[in-house]
Amino acid sequence: MMKRKQMIFLTAALISASLSLGASCYAQENSQETKAEESAAAQQQVATAEEMAEPVEILDEGMTPVYGEDIQDGEYSIEVASSSSMFKIEECTLTVKDGEMSAVMTMGGTGYLKLYMGTGEEAVNASEEDYIPYVETEDGRHTFEIPVEALDKAIDCTAFSKKKEKWYDRQLVFQSASLPQDAFKNLQLTTLESLNLEDGTYQVEVTLEGGSGKSTVASPTELTIADGEAVAVIGWASPYYDYMIVDDQKYMPVNTEGDSVFEIPVTGFDWKMPVIADTIAMSTPHEISYTLYFDSSSIEKAE
Repeated sequence: MMKRKQMIFLTAALISASLSLGASCYAQENSQETKAEESAAAQQQVATAEEMAEPVEILDEGMTPVYGEDIQDGEYSIEVASSSSMFKIEECTLTVKDGEMSAVMTMGGTGYLKLYMGTGEEAVNASEEDYIPYVETEDGRHTFEIPVEALDKAIDCTAFSKKKEKWYDRQLVFQSASLPQDAFKNLQLTTLESLNLEDGTYQVEVTLEGGSGKSTVASPTELTIADGEAVAVIGWASPYYDYMIVDDQKYMPVNTEGDSVFEIPVTGFDWKMPVIADTIAMSTPHEISYTLYFDSSSIEKAE
């Protein structure tokens, strides 16, 4: 009788364990299915390459990241290149404080509700507090305030479309060449005043860096000194540059035929002077950051 009771108890225990194991396996499978469904649903919130406009290359060859510790504290108007024509930044203010940088971007439209500093795949798995919502200005425009890791570096940013309800991946480059000269710390350059040059016409060797590395300018080039200012003639080996920006000022070509030629101020010698040149050689006009290095030791009086 005792053996029979033991057998019954053992059988019941086995059945219970089997049912418990079955329930556990079912719960695990159900959990895995739920996670897979949630993951698939999340992926549907990320726009595919086919759903996005063709990206534009915005990180020019030779660009070196510039960090907050290299910039004087203050607020600056700065140019921002976007990899997407659908993510237009009309204006931007860069704030630098204690080596940290942030920017307020004013958008060209109101189609995006929030941003995430990263990719769309990362955004769908992030928490709501990690998103950056838009702030509406008095005139109805949308602005976003974002952290800026570095200038002259491609920064991942994904934007959530109000209409499509999907994340669209972008890249942004905050261009140091659009900052004024006095924004940079520990700037080592040779000033015109220190050269003690008489007013007149000279020649100087100039080196171009940036862009794809294929663009060139004529060197040596003409340098005119007058009334305490130096003006250089920059002759591009291309007819497709329609303006240049130096120290936040726009300069137009001085010729109407042939390769593009500009007369621009030289803000200093023996340093990589940042400039921007707009090219119309691509499908759409594109501002490209360059540097020009004017070698003071090569300056000679023009014959």
